Formats: sequence, C-alpha cells, structure tokens
Amino acid sequence: MDLIIRQAEEKDIKPMAEIDKICFSVPWSEKSFSEEIKNNRLAFYVVAEIDDKIVGYAGLWLVDVEGHITNVAVRPEFRRKRIAEALISVLLDHTKKNGALSYTLEVRASNEAAISLYVKLGFKPAGIRKAYYEDNGEDAIIMWRIE
Repeated sequence: MDLIIRQAEEKDIKPMAEIDKICFSVPWSEKSFSEEIKNNRLAFYVVAEIDDKIVGYAGLWLVDVEGHITNVAVRPEFRRKRIAEALISVLLDHTKKNGALSYTLEVRASNEAAISLYVKLGFKPAGIRKAYYEDNGEDAIIMWRIE
C-alpha cells in the first residue's frame, strides 16, 4: 500500500464530498468543498491517495497564527491504517511552517477513536460545546494543541 498525502486540488472535490457522505450524518456538499478549495484563502486541505483513489482527506483554516481543523475523514475500509494520523501530521507540519502557533478542533464526545488520536498528536481537551452537533444534539469536546 503506497500512501500519498498531497494538497487537495479541484479534481478532488467530488471524491472528498463522497467520503463526507459516507463518514458524516451531516455531510458537506460538493459546493462547500469547491468553495473551500477554490476560494477560501485561509483553507488548506490535503488528501490521502492509494492506487490513484482518494481514501481520506483533512482540512484546516489558518487564521493568523491559529489553525482550526475543520474536517478529518477516512473511508471506513481504510481506517486503522494510520491514514488520519498522516493527514493531520501533514496539516500540522505545513501550517507550522506558515506561522501557526496553536491548533484547535471540535470532536464528538462519543468519538473515542478520534479523541485518542488527537491526544496522541498533542491535543488536550479544553472545554465542551453543548449540543454542538445538529443531527442528534451531541456535545463536542473542544481540543487545543499549543506549539
């Protein structure tokens, strides 16, 4: 398995939206991804590619010196292969070189696998957003990593 992590391009919009539909109960639309990749100058997205197939992606907004991770998604059949870790590591490495001093994200309180990964990558729980997720009213844990 040759994993390639690269910056997302316009051609990746459709596969990214397809992954979102599989992974999330309230997925982003192709239009949302298009806006992010083509027009949002604060956004940086990467994709994971295996055998010319997009199997995951991650995104971040760099606002001044703060990186806000927006999305991390990996196709279910490719999970537990350290792809999400690789995606996030590339986001962090790239944006740190571009001035990021801290990072934040929200994660479902029930998503133990994601929370564990974020802790492994140096994030710490810092608060709760009550009823953050619109599909079921679940709380989000706010996590931070300070460089």
